[in-house]
Amino acid sequence: MTSPLLHLMHLVSPALPVGAYAYSQGLEYAVERRWVKGLTGAEEWIGEVLSHSLGGLDLPVLQRLHAAWQIGANEDVVYWNAYLQAARESKELLLEDVQMGEALLRLLVSLEVPNALAWPKGVPPSFATMFALAAQYWQVDSDDTLSGFAWSWLENQVAAAIKLVPLGQTDGQRLLLVLMPVLETTVSVAKTRGDEDLGVGLPGLAMASAQHETQYSRLFRS
Repeated sequence: MTSPLLHLMHLVSPALPVGAYAYSQGLEYAVERRWVKGLTGAEEWIGEVLSHSLGGLDLPVLQRLHAAWQIGANEDVVYWNAYLQAARESKELLLEDVQMGEALLRLLVSLEVPNALAWPKGVPPSFATMFALAAQYWQVDSDDTLSGFAWSWLENQVAAAIKLVPLGQTDGQRLLLVLMPVLETTVSVAKTRGDEDLGVGLPGLAMASAQHETQYSRLFRS
């Protein structure tokens, strides 16, 4: 069987056809309003969202989804899938999650992944739900799944910052290097969160995403 590492690289590749490149998660509005300026501003914005949004919600729920797929606990999968969507703080963030989830589900169905073929009709899939399914199917362990998911998100945010702030390609690489330790810490903390500790509390992100829905001129999808 192909190495789980290669399958993880496949899942986190920008070439994965899920449309992640089309979203800025509120960064576009933050740049428009000059909340984010220059390399330092991009580092602070992306680092805070990574630590407190992904770290407080997506990553710990991803861990639970991976475990549920591993043991065939389908009711738990549906529960955590719905939990993720209920926790989205704007319509835009919810649509991004579901649209990327549906795109990954279509890919997994076309690749004849059994649990993807059996996904219940009419239940919108979150991206993390399908990511966890793919990782479990290809035997990627839970820790690597969380790190890969976070890295894929970080790469997309830095790519958006390069276009929006704007930053040069070298600054983009500096930003990735500076935020690598933040990513590692975020993943480590996410793995220790109990169910009562899950959630997001970033009013700036929520407002930026909601305002982006009606922003007059934009590069990224709403």
